[in-house]
Amino acid sequence: MTTSQDAPTVGHLIGHELTDTGAYAEVRDPGRLDDVVARVAVGTPEDVDAAVRLAHQAFGSWRRVPADERAQLLLKAADILIGSAGELAPLLVREHGGMLWEAQTDFGLGTGVLQHTAGLVGGFFEPVRYDDETSFISVERVPRGVVAAIVPWNMPVVLTMMKLAPALVTGNTLVLKPSPFAPAALTLALHRIARILPEGVLNVVHGNADVGEALVSHPLVRKVGFTGGTETARHVMRSAAGTIKNLTLELGGNDPAVVLDDADTEATLDRMLKGVFTRSGQICFAVKRIYVPRSRYEAFADAFCARVEGYAVGHGLDEDASFGPLNNKAQFDKVNDLVESTRTSGAKVLRLGRKLASAENGYYIQPHVVREAAHDSLISCCEQFGPVVPLIAYDDEDQVVAWANDSDHGLGSSVWTSDIERGLALARRIEAGSTFVNTHSFDSLDLRMPFGGVKQSGTGREFGEAGMKEYVEEHSIRALK
Repeated sequence: MTTSQDAPTVGHLIGHELTDTGAYAEVRDPGRLDDVVARVAVGTPEDVDAAVRLAHQAFGSWRRVPADERAQLLLKAADILIGSAGELAPLLVREHGGMLWEAQTDFGLGTGVLQHTAGLVGGFFEPVRYDDETSFISVERVPRGVVAAIVPWNMPVVLTMMKLAPALVTGNTLVLKPSPFAPAALTLALHRIARILPEGVLNVVHGNADVGEALVSHPLVRKVGFTGGTETARHVMRSAAGTIKNLTLELGGNDPAVVLDDADTEATLDRMLKGVFTRSGQICFAVKRIYVPRSRYEAFADAFCARVEGYAVGHGLDEDASFGPLNNKAQFDKVNDLVESTRTSGAKVLRLGRKLASAENGYYIQPHVVREAAHDSLISCCEQFGPVVPLIAYDDEDQVVAWANDSDHGLGSSVWTSDIERGLALARRIEAGSTFVNTHSFDSLDLRMPFGGVKQSGTGREFGEAGMKEYVEEHSIRALK
């Protein structure tokens, strides 16, 4: 085992300072398993209580700061965040296993969320008023209080900012629990941001499930923003039920990509593949299953596999790599087991691409394409969260719409066609929080579009004014004349 000389020791962020603690856990590079890249505090319910109580104390004065001043502080936070990317993105790569450009994108998207949210404050808090001969009515937006945010490891920066930005700009305070698999770079960036805010407005507590449970169930927490797996979300909902908290849950997906019979194959692959294998498939709204007309199936599958054959798997700091390792052993084992069970089911499983020399000691899996996959097979019905994708043949549009909607999930989806109007018409038949036409990747996102899922892919929305509304209450006031 080796420890990088620049491996930071990261405590909890309670107030303005990174607090010392007696218990630390090692964070190892999933692409170089012998390397310890950070030592991060392991919290307790007592640490959670201290952070929440400080946030509650800070809420009383922070909510009274004018909204335009809070927005200006978000813009300063955006400058700090993007200014930290050069130093912290390589550390993030060594925590979560992504490529350097993916980590840089994470910082860039997070910066964009801060800037865009700050620009929405004008008019957001203007009351809706009615004044007639009998009464005066004012409907006003007010902050909820202390917000608990829990984020995963795959894109921790932007997923944090999707909660931090609307929470803080609307006058709430925040206690964040990062994933134990990618906590260091995020916390170091948040420490810099916390210094420009009043003490207690932004806090971070590290730890495992007991810390998450203590945070979500704390009686002073009035709002929970969670991004993660559906099963964990069920525990979050149960923990929050005791004090009837408001929840925004952005959960997993089994996103279908529907290729229509008029789609240009090469143009489709140019865009689609970015949404399949980026972050090694470890993105909630990545393309998880691809439906192709039976008449075009073989030609499309051949072209798809030819592209994937050119991929190289290696460490995220290896410039020759197309994508990096999976983040942790549990996910590595899950994906390998899924590949093996699919192989024994009779489907044609192709291992493609190659491993670079930098992929010697980590959770590396080469890209796999499953040809002749059945719609109701396990690989088509689950969220694999890895570099494995099934290609499924369909016979007509009614069948493919039924199959696309035949899922407990409904996060993202896409339609691929040379006829935009045809694509829009089909998109309206798909049950999902978002449906994209001729795109399905990071490039598909627009901060003007509410983001979230239907069915078991979540509740509530993030981004833009829709996201800000999740963090306020409506207070109705009526005075009789």
